[in-house]
This record gives sequence, C-alpha cells and structure tokens, in this order.
Amino acid sequence: MTDLLKQQCVPCKGDEPPLTEAQISEFLRETPNWEVVKFEGIPHLKRSFEFKDFAEALAFTNTVGELAETEGHHPLIELTWGKVTIEWWTHSIKGLHMNDFIMAAKTSNAYQN
Repeated sequence: MTDLLKQQCVPCKGDEPPLTEAQISEFLRETPNWEVVKFEGIPHLKRSFEFKDFAEALAFTNTVGELAETEGHHPLIELTWGKVTIEWWTHSIKGLHMNDFIMAAKTSNAYQN
C-alpha cells in the first residue's frame, strides 16, 4: 500500500494509460467512502461530505480549491446547503489516474466533521 497523503500529483501529459480495474480496486481500499461512478462512460471518483450549514460547506469547498491549485489537479465541486460533492478524474486520459486517488485522500483528510 502507498501513503497517498504523502504523494504529490505528477503532470499528466495524456499519453499515460488510465488505471486498470485491479489498480482502481487497490486504491479504493486506501480511499474509504469514495466510489467509482461513470459519466458518459468515463470513470470518476465521487464522494459527498455533510456539514451543519452552508458556511462550513463553503469553507470546505475553498479548502479543496486551495489543495487543487497547489497540486495542479482540479475536481468537479458541487456545493449546496450543508453538502459538498466532489468528483475527481483525469480529463486528458478520460479515466482515473493515481493523481485522482492522491487528491481523494487529501480531500478526505481535509474533512473535519
């Protein structure tokens, strides 16, 4: 097992292959509460986070945004009252890359509830 929290995202040039099903299964063990969903046939990592109000959800959204900027890898973020849903995937390879699991782990680590 890797320590995803200690990893840094590496630039993805688009010629890397997406992770295999076996690799995805292994990394999912390291990122509890995340699920793989498909959108237009492309796998995404997805998780929702609950908060007591909009202000906490917004603060978390900003924290995730700062993480994304630091790592150079950006998610889909849906912010509603008391809930933030995050999706990670790698656009350039139309699939999942180790960067997505690194960011999923860091996103979960930032969750304070």
